[in-house]
Amino acid sequence: MRRDTVVFALAGIVFGFVVGYMSASWGQAPRASAPAVAPAGAGGAVVAPGPSALDPNEAQALEALAERDPGDVAVRVELGNLYMDHERWDEAIRWYREALGLGPDLSSVRTDLGACLVHAGRPAEGLAEFEVVLQQDESHRNALYNKGIALTELGRTEEAVAAWEEVLRRHPSDPQLAGLQGQIDALRASSAGT
Repeated sequence: MRRDTVVFALAGIVFGFVVGYMSASWGQAPRASAPAVAPAGAGGAVVAPGPSALDPNEAQALEALAERDPGDVAVRVELGNLYMDHERWDEAIRWYREALGLGPDLSSVRTDLGACLVHAGRPAEGLAEFEVVLQQDESHRNALYNKGIALTELGRTEEAVAAWEEVLRRHPSDPQLAGLQGQIDALRASSAGT
């Protein structure tokens, strides 16, 4: 078998794998880019279970695609999502930053970057990313929600409550925000007791 035939066959397999992976989530509701744990002081919050193991073949295939096409924003976003889903914050941050270098107006990607920064223990950097998104769209649900989390991590409780009240005001019937008022009440109660 000729070398170029093998290369094209492998490229086809990798491409099929990536398209299959991406199409698995087509048509689903967008995921909130929020940390899995409730803010400090939320009282009784349940921590989401940890991620499943990362398939190294999947990551390698996507990284090979990214290396072959330095201008491919979508594959960089996929890599960021993959690493974020597996709580590998620094790797997710790297790929989201690369994607934003190619497409700086991708609000959802910037919001995911901010959430990863908060998870990585860098809430001030995450807050800065949320602020950029909110300058473009002041009602961006995930950016407003995550801004509250970043502010809570920074000990700025009153501002966090204001951000969460704003997201509830702008998105009153959003089912993904169903428990947020309870978090606000718990945060207020815990900050009043300190």
